[in-house]
Formats: sequence, structure tokens, C-alpha cells
Amino acid sequence: MPDSIDASDAMIDNWTKRLEENAARYQALADRVQGQSVTERSKDGTVQVTVDSRGLLKNLVIAETATSKRMAEVSAQVMQLVQRAQARIPELLQQAMTETTGTGDQAAAEIVREAQSTFPEPPPDPEPAFPEPDRVRRFLPEDNEEQPPRTPPPPAPPQQQPPLRRRRPTDNDDDDDFGGPILS
Repeated sequence: MPDSIDASDAMIDNWTKRLEENAARYQALADRVQGQSVTERSKDGTVQVTVDSRGLLKNLVIAETATSKRMAEVSAQVMQLVQRAQARIPELLQQAMTETTGTGDQAAAEIVREAQSTFPEPPPDPEPAFPEPDRVRRFLPEDNEEQPPRTPPPPAPPQQQPPLRRRRPTDNDDDDDFGGPILS
């Protein structure tokens, strides 16, 4: 009987040791990934974005030279760069997993698979086909064909102001031309 108790104790100690080692590796993985970020920059250098390891936008820099571009182009660049940066997160997780938990760890591999489905590869960068500024379609109420054209409301009739009433001076007006007696 003492052998089975000793064997059980050794087995429990072995499990405890492996659990502690796994916990330390997972904590190292979490610490490593949490502090990492991905930065992408546009080809012309006018826009730069940084996302954290969860894919959240942490920094956006738009250079002064972007003022020569249309805002539709700049906003499209921002979105493309965010997608490209987010698409690099699974690679970042894979590298951190390799260095901390190892490639054979199923839980860490599942984290990478989940990141790949959350942050897929972005579509190729098409050349944006933005309309020329004079051909930009504005969606204002006037542009809606279903509504009749607006006519301005008729002008309001002029309001007549009541005539000013003047006070007649009295014999005891001692107000020094200030419009009336101080005490009345």
C-alpha cells in the first residue's frame, strides 16, 4: 500500500509541475503578445496606422502632404492600411507561440486559427477609382428625385411696430435730460 500512495503522490506532483510550466508558458505568451503592435505605412508615406495585437487602432498619422489628396482617397488608404496591419496579427501570434509555448501546443494553435479567421488577408490594393471632384455625387435632399423641388417659403409680412409714446414734460421736470425723474 505505501507504494501506491507514493506513486500517487509522485503522479500528482508531476501533474502539478506540468500545469505550472504550462501556465508559465501561457503567461509568457500573453505578456509577449499584449505588448506587440503592427504598423503599416502607405506607399507615398502620407498615412501610417498602428494596431495592437487585438486589432484595435492605436495610432493614426496623416502627413500634411495628404492635404493635396481628396478625403475619399485618404480615408480609403486608412482603411486599407488598417486591414493590412490586422492581417499580420496571426503571423505575430504564430511567432510568439513558437517562441513561448511551442508549435505543438493545441490551445495556442487554436488562438492562431481564430486570429486568422478574424483577420483575413485583405483584398489586393486596387487603384482607387475616385470620381473627379466636379463629378462627385452629393446626396442632399435636393438630389432626391422622389421629392418635389423645394420652393422657398413666402416672406413673412412685415411686422408693424407700435408707435413710440413720448412723455409730456411737466413743470417739475428736474431730470437733467435723462428721460424722466429718478423717483416717481
